[in-house]
Amino acid sequence: MSEKVRQDRWEQAAALLEKFGEVAEAISATTKKLEKAALLGNYFKELNDADLTRAARYFAGHQFALSDSRTTNVGGSTISQALCQATGLSMEDLAPRYVRLGDAGETAYEAVKEAKHGIHLPAITLAEIESIITRLSETRGTRNKTALLASVIHQASPLEAKYLVKLLASDLRIGLKEGLVEDALARCFARPLSDVAHANMLLGDIGEAAVRARNSDLRNIELRLFHPIKFMLATPAADLSDIARTMPAEFFVEDKFDGIRAQAHVKDSRIAIYSRTMDEITHRFPELIEPLRDVPTDVVIDGEIVPAQGERILPFSELQKRLGRKTIGKDLLSKVPVILVAYDLLYADGRVLINESLQERREILNRLVPKQGTVRLSIAKRFKAVAPLDDEFTNARGRGNEGLMIKSPASLYKPGRRGRDWLKLKRAISTLDVVVTAVEVGHGKRRHLLSDYTFAVRRSGQNNELLNIGKAYSGLTDVELAELTQWFQAHTLQEFGHGRVRLVEPTIVIEVTFDRVQESKRHKSGYALRFPRILRVRTDKNPQDVDTLETVQRLVEANQSPDPAPEDARSS
Repeated sequence: MSEKVRQDRWEQAAALLEKFGEVAEAISATTKKLEKAALLGNYFKELNDADLTRAARYFAGHQFALSDSRTTNVGGSTISQALCQATGLSMEDLAPRYVRLGDAGETAYEAVKEAKHGIHLPAITLAEIESIITRLSETRGTRNKTALLASVIHQASPLEAKYLVKLLASDLRIGLKEGLVEDALARCFARPLSDVAHANMLLGDIGEAAVRARNSDLRNIELRLFHPIKFMLATPAADLSDIARTMPAEFFVEDKFDGIRAQAHVKDSRIAIYSRTMDEITHRFPELIEPLRDVPTDVVIDGEIVPAQGERILPFSELQKRLGRKTIGKDLLSKVPVILVAYDLLYADGRVLINESLQERREILNRLVPKQGTVRLSIAKRFKAVAPLDDEFTNARGRGNEGLMIKSPASLYKPGRRGRDWLKLKRAISTLDVVVTAVEVGHGKRRHLLSDYTFAVRRSGQNNELLNIGKAYSGLTDVELAELTQWFQAHTLQEFGHGRVRLVEPTIVIEVTFDRVQESKRHKSGYALRFPRILRVRTDKNPQDVDTLETVQRLVEANQSPDPAPEDARSS
């Protein structure tokens, strides 16, 4: 056999989704990052440029390039229906498998393996996967999407079905993040990791970055406007002493707004606003377009969209009324006006600024964005000690904001990274004792546990009617969850989805903490806790001891925004 024939067969095998799945299985089987990177790197070397592009995207968990706004809009219901059509199983057959396995891909593997009766005919290539994903994004109607997906699964081997479904769910669940894919590319093609990460950030496509890494073409890449860049993230500060240990002698302090993160791209008369999930949301905030056009040069601005009336910041629940709407009518524009608070600058006047200090980025931003108006500059105060932050935090909450952002003036902008150059200080406004009314099977490593708890308060001191007020997923250890799972299984009143969701005897009392109480039509109580977390199980209390709706209402009243803050009190 000639070397060329051997190479061709090698590439053909590597290009199969089955081979992709085998590598993914090996990566999932190890917890060692270097082993994961080595497995990934060896696989990447086998691929031609087109398949390298596809594989890098898929291992990073992307169906398309991150800068590509297309989506397949294939949800769990479509996947389940397609599996039923492809395998002949009913939803009643499929549901217990999903409850037991806790993963759509694992369920697809088991269902297809049973339907195939041990026959494995892997034949789907990565190029065909790209075509299938593209066709799904272009196909309109759930029924049509389901039929298309079912036809593909019907032809797939169990491993192919598993990873096709995982890819459509945008979660491979193999212990692999995009940063590790960058690391594998850097190692296997002997390139500096910083160059690979920088190229991926500017291009918005780890697939193209992979090919450039192979071909030593990572330099001289220009930022592409209207392709969103990943946002830099902040790390929660444990307390003031944590801030003192981390920050330099002088640091910036801004209000932490309770809105949605936004990245505004401005060039000539074109405006685009992107969310933290890289989705374009310009149409939802038409009042921001003209003020952004007034910015005197081409820019990429990082900031926060918050609901506001004049200088008064409104609760996040007001902003939720505008999210998910295809069109924003005049009535909603009037009732829930928004502002964009700009607090960072990634690009201006043809110059990429992410490798400049925050202090320099802020100085440029100060010259481009006004301090008042619909698009306004955040106030970044300078502090030299942490002791005054207690009062500053209280003032920020009084202005209707979540807490504080503390930033090093020397910090570079690190897209997609959560370092300690930026810290966020938030504190729970209170705790509540509540009773668990329903439980649900968890996901990932907790897929065998009842770990998601819906909880309630009493209507009043005289009325023990239970009113649901929230749902919490975190705070308890696996040991505690295992013990409670046994209790809930033995004290189930009603099951839904073959045991995935259970109404349980309202006996277990837990103490929860949270960031805010907001009005909600989802719960009978009329309220919902924002970011609830379980502190502990209150074995010393019974359901008659849990808090009441009156307590919740007092918390709402105590944390209402005061009258509009003076102009010099605005901050980000």
